[in-house]
Formats: sequence, structure tokens, C-alpha cells
Amino acid sequence: MAKRIDVKDLDIYYGDFKAVEGVTMTVEPRSVTAFIGPSGCGKSTVLRTLNRMHEVIPGGRVEGSVMLDDQDLYASSMDPVAVRRTVGMVFQRPNPFPTMSIRDNVAAGLRLNGVKKKSVLDEVVEQSLRGANLWTEVKDRLDKPGAGLSGGQQQRLCIARAIAVNPQVLLMDEPCSALDPISTLAIEDLINDLKSEYTIVIVTHNMQQAARVSDQTAFFNLKATGEPGRLVEIGETQRIFSNPTEKATEDYISGRFG
Repeated sequence: MAKRIDVKDLDIYYGDFKAVEGVTMTVEPRSVTAFIGPSGCGKSTVLRTLNRMHEVIPGGRVEGSVMLDDQDLYASSMDPVAVRRTVGMVFQRPNPFPTMSIRDNVAAGLRLNGVKKKSVLDEVVEQSLRGANLWTEVKDRLDKPGAGLSGGQQQRLCIARAIAVNPQVLLMDEPCSALDPISTLAIEDLINDLKSEYTIVIVTHNMQQAARVSDQTAFFNLKATGEPGRLVEIGETQRIFSNPTEKATEDYISGRFG
């Protein structure tokens, strides 16, 4: 079941350095929200707080709240590993496990969760590869290494691996930046298909991509180098691109800076 994300008064730190300040926003279930903004403004940092990946970095900590429906992701009783099962992540560069087969790449998370029955694993592998629109391309070579696939196929394999553990949210950190235009289009089509089942948040430097794939766009910026990044505005993508409220958003989208 896709979940709603509510972020309130979020400050994000690396040690004593405040990287992002005062983020408050809502991401609705079964929608795509794009984070845009210049390099260094905190887009990926905010994304990583949504599944507690930020705290894996030494000195990484947050203040404020991140709620998944009515669950506080940063409550002391919350297991970070369970959070990352519920909130899956796909990274900028495709990162299939290089020594594993295509089948084992998809099944890796299930095995970590204690699933051993071959029939169950096989069913979920097929289901996940179909969900990632990759099944027909790889069904005859499931035991070949995942690293042998093309870049675009590897990224779809990573998406299959992420959805195999049945998350409610999918985070994507510039998932197309290392891909050619045809592979990029395949991932964008896939994002459009997946939003019927998942809440999706994507970081992208490509504003055309944000306009194509997202229902809602959040623009982040920072006033000066060394200052914390901030959420300038968030709203329906069509409005953000045609009639933004803030001048900084208009300047960024029109190419006057950033």
C-alpha cells in the first residue's frame, strides 16, 4: 500500500554543519514528486533522510520529523533496516551486485529477509522483473551476471531489486543521469507505470524530465555557498513550470541561474 510522506521543520546536519534547513512538505501516495535545484542545494540530502540513509554517513543527523502515514521514521523504536525495506532506493549509477546472476540480484533482499522457498523466490523474481519492464529481455538468461546487462537494463534491474521486497515508497536519486536517451525514456515510462502502486520521489537535474514524469515539483536552493539549502517552493508541476510563486524558482526554470 503506497504511503503518504509528511516532512515537518526538517533540519539536516553533517556534524556541526547544517546542510539543509526548515523543510516542510507533503508527498501524496501514488504520485511522483521531483526535486529540482542547483548542485549543492540539498536535494539528494533530503531524499536520503526519507529512508534514513543520511545517518549512515558519519556525523549525519536530522532534527524535525519525517512521517510515513502515521509512523515517525525517526522514532527511537523504529528499526532503520525496516524503514529501508518500506522505503526503497535506486541510485544515480546502476549498481547491480557484480558477482550475482540477474535472478540472485532481484532475490537478494528477499533472502536477507529469510525467504528460502524456491517457488516463492522464482515467482517474486518474475513479478519484479515484469514490474520493471525487463522480464522479456532477460527471461532466458536469468543465471547470467547482472553486470553483463546494458546500463539502462542494469538500472531497471536495480528497480526490480528495489520493488521485490514490496516497499511502499521508491526514492530515485538521478536514476537517468548515467543513461543514454533511449534508456532514459524507458526509465521515465517505467516511473509512470510504477506510480499506480508506489509513492515515488525523484531527484533530477533535468528539468524537462521533471516536467515529463512528475505530478509535483519541489525547488530547492541555497542563498550562498556554505549556507544551508532550503525548500523554496513545492506545488503541482504544471504550475511550478508555468507560474511559480517565487522569483528564484522562475529564474532557475528559465535558465537565468543555476
